[in-house]
Amino acid sequence: MRFFLKTVGATAVVAACVMSGTSGTAQAQPAAAPAALYAPSSLVLAVGQGTEAATATMERAVTLTCMPKASGSHPSAAAACSELNAVDGEFAQLVGSASDMACTKEWKPVVVTADGVWQGRRVAWSATFGNSCEMRASLSEGAALSF
Repeated sequence: MRFFLKTVGATAVVAACVMSGTSGTAQAQPAAAPAALYAPSSLVLAVGQGTEAATATMERAVTLTCMPKASGSHPSAAAACSELNAVDGEFAQLVGSASDMACTKEWKPVVVTADGVWQGRRVAWSATFGNSCEMRASLSEGAALSF
């Protein structure tokens, strides 16, 4: 009985190939190309000691991906993506100057960087603050650069 079913199955495959005018081998259709190889909004945000991003000693860094959904190692990924959407990825708009926080005038520079892709365009941004207190005071209201 099994032999009969296998023969009937093989005969059906041969008949289908003959009717369609193809040989007994399957014709593979090319796979559809993916819409994009990378997420359109994927960033590495970092904080380091120094005056310039290229020479700073990095202390911590997080990843942030905003498409197709908020994710990454950023502690508040969804809030950070929302905040960046509100300013269309213009990181300079996230740095404020007015704050009630009192900071010393100690010169121990801190650099904050954002590097990657935001909505399909390349991003390489950095800001230098006199010390970590000034950095926290300037970034205190937002989630994107607070990590």
